[in-house]
Amino acid sequence: MNAGTTGIAQRIGGWFAKPTEAAVAAEQAALRSDRFRLEREGDWKRLDAIVKAMEAGRTRRVSDEDLLALPALYRTAASSLAIARETSLDAALVAYLEALTQRAWFLVYGPRASLWSWLRSFLGGGWSASVRGMALDILIALALMVAGTVVGWLLVASNPEWYYSLVPGGFADVRVPGASREVLHGTLFGNQDQNGMSVFAAELFSNNAQVSILCFALGFAFGLPTMLLLIHNTALLGAMLWLYHGQGLLLDLVGWLAIHGTTELFAILLAGAAGIHIGRSMAFPGNQPVVEAAATAGRRAAQVMTGVVLMLIVAALLEGFARQLVDSTPSRLTVGGFMLVLWTGYFFAFRRGAR
Repeated sequence: MNAGTTGIAQRIGGWFAKPTEAAVAAEQAALRSDRFRLEREGDWKRLDAIVKAMEAGRTRRVSDEDLLALPALYRTAASSLAIARETSLDAALVAYLEALTQRAWFLVYGPRASLWSWLRSFLGGGWSASVRGMALDILIALALMVAGTVVGWLLVASNPEWYYSLVPGGFADVRVPGASREVLHGTLFGNQDQNGMSVFAAELFSNNAQVSILCFALGFAFGLPTMLLLIHNTALLGAMLWLYHGQGLLLDLVGWLAIHGTTELFAILLAGAAGIHIGRSMAFPGNQPVVEAAATAGRRAAQVMTGVVLMLIVAALLEGFARQLVDSTPSRLTVGGFMLVLWTGYFFAFRRGAR
């Protein structure tokens, strides 16, 4: 009986000992967290005050001493965060340090320029300088686009069945070999209030936007897919030019396309040149390692592609509004010619910010 009683007492004592050990461990962890906070809290508060002042636009009120100390304070906070995570300290403390280091990172390593200043620099010479830096690639892309147009024309001239291979079904509708002059003329004039022309214009814009993106994206394969894509896309243009030429409407089609086409085709030209620029830098890196040459070319090409997106937006606006309002070939050619001169002058005559 005494032995049984003793065993029960020992088990009961063991049960009560476990919670006591857990409580001691929790108390020790809390003490470590408090000690950790007290030793470093002054630096955190100082960093937090600097960050708040700079976020509020009151940088001039921050002393030179605090500005010079900002990088060191950021590294101290980042180090504290790493220790807090490693030792599983208070979750609230970890969350506070995560938020503080994230905010401080943008001030220490983030971009210095605002969106407006970047846009002013980009449009004020950065974009045009990047375009001029790819002059050889632009000439190559232009030659390929001209060649593609000629090939498309010659293919359908030799066999009209090629037209159905080159021109997607959504583009064809009534624009097919054998269509009468009246039908083709009706697709170019007097359609301001017809939804069919809007659908066709949207499909044409969507196709050209996709081609622009693909021309740039496929440049990493030494530019070869980009070159083939430029030829194929302009072969479509050559086929349509042949079709309207057969009915004496070539100039009218050119005017119809010119309003938005001088901007849209220019965008495709630049996108193709960007892809070729990357591919050419990888195939012929010169004295640089291939990766470094591709990175340098990629930065220039990415800046050009940012502008290409803006050009496609302008082309969409011209397509959606100007072409609906202008219904005569001379006026359309005037608008298209003006846009061509505008883009050419900006890229090759505007030299501010060249690098």
